[in-house]
Amino acid sequence: MVPVKAIDSEHMRGNFSSHAGDYDRYASVQKRVVELLYRKLSTFEKNPGVCLDVGTGTGALAAELLNADPGQPLVLMDIAHGMTREAASRLPAVSACDGDARTLPFANGIFATVVSSSVYQWVDCLPSAFNEVARVLKPGGVFALALFGEKTLCELRASHRRAVFENNGSRNSHVQSFPTLNEVSTALSFAGLFCRDLLSTMEVEYHDDVPDLLRQLKQIGASNAATDRPRGLASRRVMQSMMTMYEREYRCDAGVPASYEVIIAIAEKSQM
Repeated sequence: MVPVKAIDSEHMRGNFSSHAGDYDRYASVQKRVVELLYRKLSTFEKNPGVCLDVGTGTGALAAELLNADPGQPLVLMDIAHGMTREAASRLPAVSACDGDARTLPFANGIFATVVSSSVYQWVDCLPSAFNEVARVLKPGGVFALALFGEKTLCELRASHRRAVFENNGSRNSHVQSFPTLNEVSTALSFAGLFCRDLLSTMEVEYHDDVPDLLRQLKQIGASNAATDRPRGLASRRVMQSMMTMYEREYRCDAGVPASYEVIIAIAEKSQM
């Protein structure tokens, strides 16, 4: 059984849409995730036909696909209209639309490939969402995705939870939690998608200080979208305590680290 986490999709949509113009300037880790996914996908034989990019953002992954094959038929989709608009402006020759990964707005069996980078960690029920991918894929179609896993922002999450607990006894956190490798694998299997490759790798980014990390996360719209997130801003006392703990526990010669677990999967729909 894969646990379901309740995500406030309107909150998430608003966050990313309003920060679409700043996204490329600050999303350095997400750019590396695109490179990792594209590199992994390129080791597999190309699946001819139309490709869907779910949660295209500003179109970075789609641009990589088009650079390799300018004739690749592509459909771009994002839940945040601001992102869809940015991607369509960047890649005017391809089709683009708004859409939700949980209920893909397409007919059955029309795509040869579905790709997605840094999206499905924001989806509340992975088995259901991956079932939607299987539905729109042709038999033998390929699903290539990268998403952030449970170890993502572990330093920030641990520091914040400890600060919240020490200041008011609560264990709730403003920091988003992400799926495990096993949850991703199980959800793909549940949807009838056979994993041809599944891996987890760590990316670490260094910042001058904790406020610099928090500003970067805010600029790309990556805030906690769980429906059970604490309402309102964390108190100044909690935030100061969190930053002090983060600096004390994790600072190194390179700066303040922020770790990201990147889960990459290449899966295939049965030919039957």
